[in-house]
Amino acid sequence: MEIHGAGGPQGPQPIYPRLASFSVEASAASPAAAPRDQVEISQLGLVLDGIHRLPEIRHEKVEAIRQQIASGTYETPEKLERALDNLLSELSGF
Repeated sequence: MEIHGAGGPQGPQPIYPRLASFSVEASAASPAAAPRDQVEISQLGLVLDGIHRLPEIRHEKVEAIRQQIASGTYETPEKLERALDNLLSELSGF
């Protein structure tokens, strides 16, 4: 009994003989025909990215402000105007 390699007694053979003569160098000669990848980020993706870039929540400060709101000492016209200006400037960045 004789045992031959994967290609039989003739040796290894290409799986697709007509493609065996295809050369990578020949296809690289025409870069205009090569497809190009492109990435587009949606508006929602930009908003979510902005949310992920926000700083961490400072829970002590949030609790202090909650107590001020509950006692009625937090809301003043100046603070509300400043908060509104900050909010509008942040939203215009998206």
